[in-house]
Amino acid sequence: MSNIPTPHNNAKIGEIADTVLLPGDPLRAKFIADTYLEDVIQYNTVRGMFGYTGYYKGKRISVQGSGMGIPSIGIYSYELIHFYGVKNLIRIGSAGAINESLKPHDVVIGMGACTDSNYASQYNLPGTYAPIASYELMQRAIDIANNQGIKVTVGNILSNDVFYSDAGLDNLSKWKKMGVLCVEMEAAALYMNAARADVNALVILTISDCPFTGEECSAHDRQVAFTKMMEIALELA
Repeated sequence: MSNIPTPHNNAKIGEIADTVLLPGDPLRAKFIADTYLEDVIQYNTVRGMFGYTGYYKGKRISVQGSGMGIPSIGIYSYELIHFYGVKNLIRIGSAGAINESLKPHDVVIGMGACTDSNYASQYNLPGTYAPIASYELMQRAIDIANNQGIKVTVGNILSNDVFYSDAGLDNLSKWKKMGVLCVEMEAAALYMNAARADVNALVILTISDCPFTGEECSAHDRQVAFTKMMEIALELA
């Protein structure tokens, strides 16, 4: 633990809980801390990637921004796991619908994460790795959603490396044929980092836009209006 603070996190040992919620947007982390947590301390401000620890219904949890894209969440989740001893990492993010049955504000749980990223190449595996969620966290999240009366869709998602693709919707149409529900940019790396370290990870998403129909939520909605997803994650934590 001699590398603490890290280049990306100025928390000290003991300031981060065993379970961390990881919204991509640091302002969503601030909203969760301000709205849901008690006795909050802010442990990170490096690069504006805010991190907080507090109590939710008596349970100590942390929430921290993880940034956009696989390289960013790869860094933050790795440091949380290997330098701070985090055991449960729950991404709460936004996604674009690929399956046309999904609409803005719908909640999706990522059972697996397809990707066009080369992130898995570092492991020198003799084949193609399939990044998947922690079954225990996933089952508990589904049970919580059912108990709260929140409809969730569970299945395969896509972690894309490119937000503005030169191919337009053509690539998403190909993933759609394979039953992929939605597209985001982080889950695959989180699932790989967690698997490599033998810790738990889960991705819970809210649909923010529908590329095939043009429907979309505002930036403000992405920060503060996705409360169903947040509350499932908080109860899970």
